[in-house]
Amino acid sequence: MRILKAIGIFLALLLSLPVLVLVYMGFFVFNSPQAYSSTFLEGVLLTVTSSATAVAVDFALFTPLSYYLSRNRDLIADSLADVPASIPHPIVGVALVFLDSPYTPIGDFLRSLGINFFDTYLGLTSALVVVSAPIYIKSLKSFFDSLPRSYENYARSLGAGELRTFLAVVLPMSYKGIVTSLLVAMSRAMSEFGSIAIIAYYVLGGPFNGVTPAPIQIYEYFGYYGPGVAVTASAIMIVIGLAVLATVRVVQYKLGGAAGI
Repeated sequence: MRILKAIGIFLALLLSLPVLVLVYMGFFVFNSPQAYSSTFLEGVLLTVTSSATAVAVDFALFTPLSYYLSRNRDLIADSLADVPASIPHPIVGVALVFLDSPYTPIGDFLRSLGINFFDTYLGLTSALVVVSAPIYIKSLKSFFDSLPRSYENYARSLGAGELRTFLAVVLPMSYKGIVTSLLVAMSRAMSEFGSIAIIAYYVLGGPFNGVTPAPIQIYEYFGYYGPGVAVTASAIMIVIGLAVLATVRVVQYKLGGAAGI
């Protein structure tokens, strides 16, 4: 057992080594002042805010789906929920661009309503919803799988329908699983690059007019200025991402843990 523990710790450190080196290089070797500029910090705020908005949408739209998949064997719905996670994420950006374009009837309809995805906060958030939703759905489904069924069965025996049982019985028991699943999904959304580089390279209009998401700014810094600025900016985003993951662990510890995370 001690040997397995030592191997496990070694492999975990090996996996984390590139990230730890990047944090050290970013803060103690390069420590570029440009990475602390208002431009980049606004990008960080945009990334965090849009990711939080995306997981709020995940909660509203996909919590019932997670419960449904947990209680029903539906291979079609389960497979469809995995589609965004199984394709290159730039394809998500391209799909959203064409969904909202004059090339499709849906695009004509959306534009008639004044809805525009390209280079808007709405488009950025929509892309983050698509890429983070599979993480949220699978994580919360695992939590629902772990819940005892006795309370649900009792409610159903009293005549409660599936929807009422979900709202009145399951949700009140699931706040810890929901919180941890949302935080993990938010961490994934904050790390997204491929889809947002196409659909929202920068945001026009409120509430972040002219601001570029932090992952895209890091990409630009590396191309324009070399590794110095990019490494420091990356270190800042790593710290923020680690803070989100640390919050997940604290929530798990304080609330007794959550299955599937």
